[in-house]
Amino acid sequence: MSPSAPAVLGRLRARTLRLAELVATPLVPADYIDLFDPLRSGADLRGRLVAVRPETRDSATLVIRPGRGWLPHVPGQYVRIGVDVDGVRLWRAYSVTSPLDEPGGHITVTVKAIPGGVVSNHLVHHARPGTVLQLDQATGEFVLPTTAPTKILFITAGSGITPVMGMLRNAVHELDDVVLVHSAPTEADVIFRREIRALAATGRIRLVEKHTDRDGMVDVDELARLVPDLAERESWACGPTGMLDVLEQHFADQGLADRLHTERFRPAVFVTGEGGTVTFDRTDTTVEADGATPILDAGEAAGVLMPSGCRMGICFGCVVPLRSGAVRDLRDGAVTTAAEGDGVLVQTCISAAAGPCHIDV
Repeated sequence: MSPSAPAVLGRLRARTLRLAELVATPLVPADYIDLFDPLRSGADLRGRLVAVRPETRDSATLVIRPGRGWLPHVPGQYVRIGVDVDGVRLWRAYSVTSPLDEPGGHITVTVKAIPGGVVSNHLVHHARPGTVLQLDQATGEFVLPTTAPTKILFITAGSGITPVMGMLRNAVHELDDVVLVHSAPTEADVIFRREIRALAATGRIRLVEKHTDRDGMVDVDELARLVPDLAERESWACGPTGMLDVLEQHFADQGLADRLHTERFRPAVFVTGEGGTVTFDRTDTTVEADGATPILDAGEAAGVLMPSGCRMGICFGCVVPLRSGAVRDLRDGAVTTAAEGDGVLVQTCISAAAGPCHIDV
C-alpha cells in the first residue's frame, strides 16, 4: 500500500528541516525565525517594547506587546523581565500596572530608577521602542481576593504604588470603600499623581497623599488617626522594608496580622551575620562583604556575572552551589554551612556571608 500524500509531505518536511539544521549549524532554523518573529507561538516568551512613557523624573511606564504565549495576569502580580545591558542579560521583577483590557493586548510595567541600579536606569533612561525583552509569566500573591472586602486600605510609598495601581485600574469601580495612603519625597515624585488624584476627585477612593521631605514619614500613630476604622479594613501595603516592618509589627500587636498583606521588593533584613571573605571560584574573584550585603549584590559590585531573578527570595533564579563556608539567611538569620562535596545550594539574593565562603560562580 503506497503511503498517503500527507505522510510523504511530512517526511519531506522533516528531511528538509534536518538539512536546514545541518547547513545552519551551530544555529538552527528557529534561531533565524526568531530574528523575524521573536513573539511567535512556541518561542521562548518575549515582548517587544512599544513605548516608554515618563511618569516622574526617575520613573517611566514601559508599554510591552507580549508574545503569543502570554497568559493573562492577576492584577497586583509581577513579571520578571530579562534585558540585555552591555551584552549581559539581566533579570528583574516589576509589577504589572496595566488593566486586563489594555488596548492591543499590551501590558505595562512602571519602573523607578534607583541609584546604582543597572537595569532600572537602563529601562527608564535608555530603553527604546522596538527592543525585544525576555519575559516570564506573571506571578505573585499580592492580589485582591475573588470576593473583595467591603473596606480596603492600601498603604504605599515610592514605587510601592505600582502593584496597587494595577489593582485599582482593574477593580476600582467594583470596590465600595477604598482608602489609599501614599508617601513620596515630594509632590513631583508621586508616581501616577494625576490618576490617583482623579480617582479621589470622583469619589472612587479616599486619598491621603504625604510628601515626606516636608511632612516626614507616616508612623503608625498617624496612620491610626488618618484611618480611624483601620481595624475594620483589609489592608495591602507595599514600599520600603522599614515601613513594612513597622506595619507588620503594629498589625501583629493589635491582633490584626491576618488582615495585612505585604509585598517586598527586597527581602527584609532581620539578622545580619559577621560578614567575611566571599570567593567566587570560577572567576577567581574575592571580595570582603559585610553581614548585611546579599552575596548577589557583593558579586555584581565586583563585576562577577551572577544569575538572578526577582531578588527577593521568591523565584529561585539566583540559586548557586555553596562549595564551602557559611552564609546567613537575611530573612530569619538561619546559617547554612557546607564543606567541599556537600552539594549545598543557596539563594544569593537573600544570603550574606557569615564567615569565609566559596561560591561556585
